[in-house]
Amino acid sequence: MSQETQLLIAGQSVPAQQGATFERRNPLDGSVATRAAAASADDARRAVDAAAAAFPAWAALGPGERRALLNRAALALEARSADFARAMAEETGASGLWAGFNVHLAAGILQEAAALTTQVAGQLIPSDVPGSLAMAVRQPAGVVLGMAPWNAPVILAVRAIAVPLACGNTVVLKGSELCPATHGLIIAALQEAGLPPGVVNFVTNAPADAPEVVQALIAHPAVRRVNFTGSTHVGKIIAGHCAAHLKPVVLELGGKAPLLVLADADLEAAVNAAAFGAFANSGQICMSTERIIVDEAIADDFVARLAAKASSLPLGDPRQGPVVLGSVVDMATVQRCNRLIDDALAKGARLLCGGRADSTLMPATLLDHVTPAMAIYAEESFGPVKAIVRVQGDDAAVACANDNPYGLSSAVFSRDTARALRIAQRIESGICHVNGPTVHDEAQMPFGGVKGSGWGRFGGQAGIDAFTELRWVTLQTTPRHYPF
Repeated sequence: MSQETQLLIAGQSVPAQQGATFERRNPLDGSVATRAAAASADDARRAVDAAAAAFPAWAALGPGERRALLNRAALALEARSADFARAMAEETGASGLWAGFNVHLAAGILQEAAALTTQVAGQLIPSDVPGSLAMAVRQPAGVVLGMAPWNAPVILAVRAIAVPLACGNTVVLKGSELCPATHGLIIAALQEAGLPPGVVNFVTNAPADAPEVVQALIAHPAVRRVNFTGSTHVGKIIAGHCAAHLKPVVLELGGKAPLLVLADADLEAAVNAAAFGAFANSGQICMSTERIIVDEAIADDFVARLAAKASSLPLGDPRQGPVVLGSVVDMATVQRCNRLIDDALAKGARLLCGGRADSTLMPATLLDHVTPAMAIYAEESFGPVKAIVRVQGDDAAVACANDNPYGLSSAVFSRDTARALRIAQRIESGICHVNGPTVHDEAQMPFGGVKGSGWGRFGGQAGIDAFTELRWVTLQTTPRHYPF
């Protein structure tokens, strides 16, 4: 049974102009999962107008009141766990395990944002002018536009709005065309928590209308900050629009996360981390382990263990019961992954498990002996098809890790933690975990990448810095001398 999702503007659930809608279909059977309002550019501008009107009162609200509302929102979100699981299975084919993780972490993001309301602090700076009290003051920026993707829909949509709200900004969330009902459930939880009208506004659009709607949102004079999580290709387009309007933007984009298994690694720990990082949500995570780089000295043993574990991971329709790998998001993912498999095998790679798929139920697939000549060496699979590259020594492992245009997450496994930390410092990525998986997120951490994986950081103090305006304010406490 399909769900209905409307826009939220100034606290009111409303249809798009002329009642326009679009459908999101289930990737497995093509049934209609959601009918959602298809916003126009004018609808988008109305949402920003509503956020701008609500901004002065929300910015003036005390931090304790904002904290209480955000904590209530966390509870309201968790109470809808079953609804999120159903919506994610219907719209994106996600497993119940992934949906539960999304809701749990998203509630934590709201709680962490609540704790930050009293941490939006400045500093006193010594001045050379006698009697001048000089202050660096952090203030809310205004309206924040957040654009969230489908792959970790609850985590990433909540991340787009929680810290901006904590800092005293109002928000317009542009939901993903692939999971409008899932994103709509977040908005419902925030409304249930009692956020004042206009503080959070919600816009969904038909895929064909995305360019026009996004341009209208970014161009609106009241929008002072933008954040986007998605592909590097689209991120570059967003960055261009923001540059044209001089709007600061946080971009968290694609990834090709390397996991380095050094010769002295604990192989059981490395196998478990690699399997989790590679195949959680069928590999459709920005932090997913994409390139497994293994020292030749232990490669045969490691590869055998990893292939056995990957082969054992349950695959199936998430609507029918618990699985690890559910459906991927669409047949385009299947076609991309099949192409990567065919190319690698034609150029000498060895298939360890899994293989080509003819539906969106794709098995965990490992390709060994991958070389730079193969497309999967450089291209982000964003699916459950993973490359294993064998190298000789630490320097070769680091060179392989850095040999791609991305730089979001990474991991290094070694029993010698000092050695591993030195390796971690040489890897070009915004995030690196020693003896842990590439897929790891905590609300208080500075999350973001380098190179083609974006710029700026979400989370904790970094999030406060991103979503506030830093102002220099002085108070002259004594008579001031002037040269004329």
